[in-house]
Amino acid sequence: MSTSFERYQKRKLISSYFSVVLSIGLVLFLLGVLGLLVLNTKKLADHFKEQIKISVFLKDNAKEVEVDQLQKSLIMADYTKSAVYVSKEEAAEQHSAEIGENFLDFLGYNPLKNSIDVALKADFVSTEQVEKIAAELATKDYVEEVSYDKPLIALLTDNVKRISFWILIASAIFTIIAVLLINSSIRLSIYSKRFIIKTMQMVGATKRFIRRPFIWTNIKLGMLGSLLALIALGIVLYYVDRNFPELRLLQDFVILGILFVGVFVLGVLISLISTYFATQRFLNLRTDDLYY
Repeated sequence: MSTSFERYQKRKLISSYFSVVLSIGLVLFLLGVLGLLVLNTKKLADHFKEQIKISVFLKDNAKEVEVDQLQKSLIMADYTKSAVYVSKEEAAEQHSAEIGENFLDFLGYNPLKNSIDVALKADFVSTEQVEKIAAELATKDYVEEVSYDKPLIALLTDNVKRISFWILIASAIFTIIAVLLINSSIRLSIYSKRFIIKTMQMVGATKRFIRRPFIWTNIKLGMLGSLLALIALGIVLYYVDRNFPELRLLQDFVILGILFVGVFVLGVLISLISTYFATQRFLNLRTDDLYY
């Protein structure tokens, strides 16, 4: 009879611990994903900004030496990520592939121009800076036209600022929610042991002595939950890196180190603080109040 009761109590205890670890792990995983997004907001914004290109269309009478000099000067410019020369023949092939038919057969000639496609560094992608660069390039005698998507640049710049702001707000709100959820799980776990706490107190055990095993147990549960969250976060990172290698998420060891250490420490700290205050609450309750 007693053995059966002990087994029941053991299963109940394991179930309680598993619930705490799972809740901590899930909350910290979601918090880690959000933290990853926050830490990589600039990288993501830079990735989209660097897709913006300036097309420098050249006159038909432009000399080869002039084109080479322009391309080299663009490559060496502070604002340039890449500068690729595209001949009118290559441009015609690309355009034909996009529309699905050879438009040269209808026109009988190639109306396109030789050009240099300039991809800008993210720090230089703003309406004012791009206008300045385009105006400078347009002063060249052998440049026919400088073209870029001005509305897209303005829209991208505004949206990046707006999204960054709301991501920070969401991060702060979600951090508070994470703390409250983990705190609730730990409080429920300790609530089931409130009579044990009061019994120990009634036989003369000090508050510090009673708190110590609860704190240590929940710190270990916080560590397990943090490790569970980090494993899941690592899987997500690996998946994202395989599908979007241009983001280079696994190559930034400093950011990953900050994120992983932060998630682990947060799990331990929340467990420690929540356990302390939860046990303190039951230690301060009168015996009659334990039933409510």
